Amino acid sequence: MKHTIEVPASVDLSLGKRARVQANGSDIALFNVDGQIYAIDDSCPHNGASLLFGKLDGRWVQCPAHGLRFDLANGCMRGGGMNVRAYPVDVVEGCIRITLPTPITDPQ
Repeated sequence: MKHTIEVPASVDLSLGKRARVQANGSDIALFNVDGQIYAIDDSCPHNGASLLFGKLDGRWVQCPAHGLRFDLANGCMRGGGMNVRAYPVDVVEGCIRITLPTPITDPQ
């Protein structure tokens, strides 16, 4: 199952901006690249470094810790191997919505 979260209006995601939001207990990095909003987990799968402030090259972000590069559109690492989770984003009447998997809850 999936659910949608709305990015608070106070988050500035104008052209070229980046931001972090929290959902399902995880940090999600948001990027506005040429007017397209992308959402990925803000944790490099190699060693957990934040991707939010990594170097951008088009829609590729480079991990500041070890240089791995990830496609913001699908989370795939350049050259294959590890991936980061990417989330679908919709912008409706200025509201940014991210579709996330429903968290698994402990039945106890």
